[in-house]
Amino acid sequence: MNDTPEKPTAAKKAPAKRTTTEAPAKKTAAKKAPTTKAATKAVAKKTTAKAAAAKAPAKKAPARKPESRTAVVRRARRINRELAELYPYAHPELDFTNSFELLVATVLSAQTTDMRVNQTTPRLFAVAPTPEDMAALPPEKLEELIRPTGFFRAKTKSLLGLSAALRDRFGGEVPGRLEDLVTLPGVGRKTANVVLGNAFGVPGITVDTHFGRLARRFGWTTQEDADKVEADVAAIFPKSEWTMLSHRVVFHGRRVCHSRKPACGACPIAPLCPSYGEGETDPEKARKLLKYELGGQPGQRLKPPADYPGQPAPPMAPPAAAS
Repeated sequence: MNDTPEKPTAAKKAPAKRTTTEAPAKKTAAKKAPTTKAATKAVAKKTTAKAAAAKAPAKKAPARKPESRTAVVRRARRINRELAELYPYAHPELDFTNSFELLVATVLSAQTTDMRVNQTTPRLFAVAPTPEDMAALPPEKLEELIRPTGFFRAKTKSLLGLSAALRDRFGGEVPGRLEDLVTLPGVGRKTANVVLGNAFGVPGITVDTHFGRLARRFGWTTQEDADKVEADVAAIFPKSEWTMLSHRVVFHGRRVCHSRKPACGACPIAPLCPSYGEGETDPEKARKLLKYELGGQPGQRLKPPADYPGQPAPPMAPPAAAS
């Protein structure tokens, strides 16, 4: 009797259990299906958005508001003051003891470093210390003496020509006027201003590659021609500042504001520079780009001024003896 009612009860419970187990499974599957589709669509949208972003050109930095003339002048003069504090020891980086040596060294400095010129001129001036001596040198001898500076044939022609001109037209003396200096072979406004500013105390702006580059980066000019750059910068600064301004800007261009990769992150005047960001902005990486005394390396002069905080440049190694 007891076994009879138990059998139907077990039969009824079995399907109930199966129903209970299968139903949630179906519901779960039904719920997961739309969720999977939605996720797939979302992923597809993100992928499409990323692809579109990759193809789209990078957004340019917002254009700076144009400065008034007064603002440009004020910022430029403040940069000059900041550079004066940064480089109180700024000086011409060519070794010389008189105007003739400076004139010759400046001509030789084209397309090479001042250090290489300074390493070359001691032998040259030992043989030809005056215009008369240099004009009398055989071209082959002069070429050999200045060969380390590069372009030695063209430079030999210029040095022989200017030495003869100084001997014949100026009594063996370097003239102290721009009008006279630019008549000498191989001498342009840049060279003339170097000589006038540093040998005669006549203010002048020296527009070399470093000065021109920084003048454009600082927003002082948009010109590429050196004479036009000189004119634009001269209109911003008082004449009394021209020579030292040239030294400070060139110093900064050689040590910090390099042509290919300026050390923006290590530049003390970065807040004043409209071109900040053209170079390395990470401070640690930027410090590794610093050159000469700022980078713990020798300077360019074999005989630097007494207040120069860096090391003198090493003399040129003597030529190897013929075997």
